Amino acid sequence: MAARFRFRLEALLRVRRSLEEEAKRAMARAVTARDQAQLRVGELRQTQRQAIEGRRMGTNQTIDLERLRDIERWLVVVERRIQEAVEAVRQADERVREARAQLVKAHQDHLILQRLKERRQAQHALEVLREEAKEMDEIAVLRHHIRPPGASNQ
Repeated sequence: MAARFRFRLEALLRVRRSLEEEAKRAMARAVTARDQAQLRVGELRQTQRQAIEGRRMGTNQTIDLERLRDIERWLVVVERRIQEAVEAVRQADERVREARAQLVKAHQDHLILQRLKERRQAQHALEVLREEAKEMDEIAVLRHHIRPPGASNQ
């Protein structure tokens, strides 16, 4: 009976598989963070639009300068927050790119070992078949040489 297949790099394969899974989780976290940053920009822009709408006066309304100054100050604050949020989105995009690159690398590293394991497993199976065929040939030769007495040679 042939020896069972044993991949000597199985522990490394498990480590690489684990690293790939962690890279997938890191990628998901980076994408989630980017999506949240983009939502924040959208919320701030909506706040900005509402403040701009708040500046508009009806035709018969009196001008409240204090209210207009408050709105202008608020718009300055909102614009600064929008710029900060846009920068946060840019940084989040960069982290997504880095996470994607790490995921691709981890996947390639895992795939290389997985393919090596498959090739070695196929080689092992072929060697087992050859060994079994050799054993069968030896059994056939032995049976041919060891004939019971009185058997005719036909």
